[in-house]
Amino acid sequence: MSNLFAIAYPDVATARRVRDELIGLQKQRLIDLEDIVVVERREDGKIKLHQAVSNAGVGAASGALWGGVIGLLFLMPFIGAAIGGATGAAVGSSTDTGVDDNFMRQVGEKLAPGSAAVFALVRTATQDKVIPAVAQFGGELIQTSLSHEEEEHLREIAKAANPASTL
Repeated sequence: MSNLFAIAYPDVATARRVRDELIGLQKQRLIDLEDIVVVERREDGKIKLHQAVSNAGVGAASGALWGGVIGLLFLMPFIGAAIGGATGAAVGSSTDTGVDDNFMRQVGEKLAPGSAAVFALVRTATQDKVIPAVAQFGGELIQTSLSHEEEEHLREIAKAANPASTL
């Protein structure tokens, strides 16, 4: 089962650095992320989701591949790839995987204008390596799917790693 963590930051640049740090930790096999998104509340109050993976792009690529293969059967691989790519992009953009976009927008509405939050859906993590890496950026833990006891333990570990952190 995955756990959800939402951490607020004063600006989108810091949130992006945290996302990049977590992706780097995933490459080191210290964390297994199911989804990671930066949610930005712009100065005008609008909410912008910065997805790590574009479902439309993945859908377009796989659709173009399969469309090209099917197009080969009819001796029109380029037309098949174009139709498959367009169809794949449309299906991919309508597919929501990981953290629910509407939920992230609702939480994003509570952020101060100009600030951002990182939403991470974590399958597994090496706590003694990941928490200090994230705590160095500060931030405020605004949402988790942990129990109250586990959340309090997380805050204690983060406080020990960075006394200025409000994780």
